[in-house]
Amino acid sequence: MSLSLIMNTSTSGMMAAQTQLRVVSDNVANVNTPGYVRKIADQVSVTTQGIGTGADIARVRLATDKFLQAASLNASSEAARQGVRYELYDRIQSLFGDPGGTSSFFAQVDDVFAAFTSLAEEPTSTPRRQDALYKAQAVFDEASRISTQIQAARADADQRLHGAVDEVNDLLKQIEALNDEIAKSKAVSGDASGAESAQAALLGQLGELMDIRISVRDLGGVTVRTGAGTVLAGQGYATLEYGYSGDIQPETTFGDIYITEPRGVRRTLMDDLNSGEMKGLIELRDSDAPAAAERLAELMSKVADELNRAHNANTAAPPPKTLTGKNVGQTFESAIAGFTGASSVVVTNGSGVVQARADIVFSGGTMTVNGVAATPATFLATLNAQLGGAATASFTNGALTLEAAGANGVAVVDDATTPSNKVGRGFSHFFGLNDLVSTTAPSVYDTGLTSASAHGFPAGETITFRFNAENGALLRDVEVSIPAGGDMASLLAQLNSPVTGVGRFGSFSLDANGALSFTPQPGASYRLSVAQDRTEQVPSGVSLSALFGIGGGTRASRADSFSVRADILRNPASLALAEMDPAAGVGALAVSAGDGRGAQRLSQASQNNIRFDAAGGSVGGVLSVSRYASELSGDIGGRAASMKRQSEAAAAVFDEAKSRQVAQEGVNLDEELVLLTTYQQAFNASARMIQAAREMYDTLLGMV
Repeated sequence: MSLSLIMNTSTSGMMAAQTQLRVVSDNVANVNTPGYVRKIADQVSVTTQGIGTGADIARVRLATDKFLQAASLNASSEAARQGVRYELYDRIQSLFGDPGGTSSFFAQVDDVFAAFTSLAEEPTSTPRRQDALYKAQAVFDEASRISTQIQAARADADQRLHGAVDEVNDLLKQIEALNDEIAKSKAVSGDASGAESAQAALLGQLGELMDIRISVRDLGGVTVRTGAGTVLAGQGYATLEYGYSGDIQPETTFGDIYITEPRGVRRTLMDDLNSGEMKGLIELRDSDAPAAAERLAELMSKVADELNRAHNANTAAPPPKTLTGKNVGQTFESAIAGFTGASSVVVTNGSGVVQARADIVFSGGTMTVNGVAATPATFLATLNAQLGGAATASFTNGALTLEAAGANGVAVVDDATTPSNKVGRGFSHFFGLNDLVSTTAPSVYDTGLTSASAHGFPAGETITFRFNAENGALLRDVEVSIPAGGDMASLLAQLNSPVTGVGRFGSFSLDANGALSFTPQPGASYRLSVAQDRTEQVPSGVSLSALFGIGGGTRASRADSFSVRADILRNPASLALAEMDPAAGVGALAVSAGDGRGAQRLSQASQNNIRFDAAGGSVGGVLSVSRYASELSGDIGGRAASMKRQSEAAAAVFDEAKSRQVAQEGVNLDEELVLLTTYQQAFNASARMIQAAREMYDTLLGMV
């Protein structure tokens, strides 16, 4: 071996050792840097014509384990998903309070009926009347506050989605820029470990936002795809945007997230998301929070309806001068048809003595008033004629009104043996003539309409339905026009048409109570909402979606609309606690001052078994208000506890995956110190070889 070869071999050994020492130094310096991946310098021997001529560093790489990296990213995505769901749902659960506490929302519901129970024991007590009314108003106010805060939680989740979209776009742009930098370094055999470390940190951040899959490119860098395989980076970078489809601004749903792939294809991102913070935010916004809001609204609608049922069966003593009903969202002819049984409109003086009465006997589409036959079209005229001016009945803007003449009062009483009935409600209850709780929109969707009933919506008005997949992806907006014909049969045919309606997605049907419901196609799990509703019923002015409660958003909004009647709050003496004698004739005493027998109905209103509609994942069924409230309390608390467990479990899996990855990819100071000693000795050995070669060279020169 020549002296020059010895010198070259030793020099290459020193340079290789120096590079190894620099790598070890970087590792030691970053031992506490979060996400830092240990560097490894791959050293190889150099041979020329079969003779060893030194050492070289083939490349400096990261100690990345692709399997552990994938496991860590998956665990990170799931932990972020479950964490954000629990965070926001726990906020919703806290709105209801401790289910077992005395100050929780559900305890307030119980307190309302307990207050009416106390009132039944002393019905003439003004303080007890005020206490019951104020507690009722307080629980409706609290329900409205909770409903508003649930919507605020949804809006917060939606706003965080906006921020996540911007963050993902920024991360993808940086990842692709580092791909270019890494590829350039690889092309000239440079050290790309710094760029690779930075890219690994960015990939970790991206993995928390959405589930991703990573593959290494041959030319350097990585290709990033969604869990479903859509390219995010590596062939250019994709762009996410938050927006709506078309020009429609949804009333009950939020916007969709779209992705434009590097090759320019734009489509919804929802199909690609299986985990990550964005998935958790979408689930909370579109599923978890709406479910709580819908069930709250269903509870409060039944609380209000049962209080109204009891109040309509009672009367104040003396009866009020005017009974003004609620907007039933129908023509009077449709609303009055379909009753059975008997009711009486009774006019009394201030002492409760009957001055006039009109006895109504219903038999489906026909009826009599004091024995005089009437039809839905002639009912009001016949009723007014039989009252003989003692009182007047009128129907304006969808509401029925009864007004007594002079200083008299008016009341409605059902027959003792065959009370009036339509879809489970008496004459006064159906029209809301003596409601205790008022509402700004329809809250009960048993309309009593049949396929032959006139719906009252003018032809040509439109309603736009929105269909979303179970994962939240927007499928289609379908605009339907109100057809000519005017009856429910023609409207149903238009709604269910596969050409002009929603027939490709499912079908609407009208049940025996006149409730309209949508059933998806077999095997499908579409979510239906209303994007726009330009319909307006004549004469009520109520929209189609509000009348029938179409869409979860419409039904959930009911919780904001209830309040105790303002005139009763101002004057608790007008609270209807008396029972009218249904058999009292003209000149007889029908109601007495101080009568509080009707208060018992109000106190027992929470125990009546009634039908609850399906809402928020609950199938509903026949049960009492008290039991439904108890089940809702358990469901809210149970879901929050379940989400907490899922969040903790996902976090534990991520911690384990991360610790294993760190054990493989992180810096171990003991190992690095051993390597440091080894490479220092290698450097010294190469230096001593050079020194020995120099001494040999000097000796040879001296001999010459």
